[in-house]
Amino acid sequence: MERFYLITSNVAQLERLVPQGVRLVQLRLKDVPPAETRRQIARARDVCARHGAQLVVNDYWQEALDLRCSFVHLGQEDMDMADLPALRRAGIRFGLSTHDEAELDRALGQDPAYVALGPVYPTKLKKMKWAPQGLERVTRWKAHAGDVPIVAIGGLTPERAPGVLAAGADSLAVVTDIQQAPDPEARVRAWLRVCAP
Repeated sequence: MERFYLITSNVAQLERLVPQGVRLVQLRLKDVPPAETRRQIARARDVCARHGAQLVVNDYWQEALDLRCSFVHLGQEDMDMADLPALRRAGIRFGLSTHDEAELDRALGQDPAYVALGPVYPTKLKKMKWAPQGLERVTRWKAHAGDVPIVAIGGLTPERAPGVLAAGADSLAVVTDIQQAPDPEARVRAWLRVCAP
């Protein structure tokens, strides 16, 4: 699994950042009308195909099915509504969010492509009901998940990246650090350097 996992909030941002060398990117749309949602997902799918990047569609599993995308990300609530057997039949992989031991066990029972753990550090992007998990939890999660990749998310910066990887994370999902950067393209390149094998 790619070590750097970019999360973007719209297709325009994805179009600017994927060409910097991003190989794994999530399109996380919020409060977008249905027609615009489908347009952005289809456009993101095509941009990623051109640049050899893996697109992960957040939440919109039905649209991912309809538009022949190959990867979705689902939160715990989304797992209740998503047709996981239909995704499997279509060959669509999925990653699942987890925040505690019960959620991790539930997620691992679904044979996910990865499980995400967060927030590792305090995060500014959205109000979380969970306290920061810390690096020790990353290590415990990895031991419990075995071969299933662990994606760390929440409060990550290039300076924190080596410690999170050393704790056992397979991939680092980055949202705020890029979105709030004065030069997002340069910040993506910095992340790619830090996450290079």
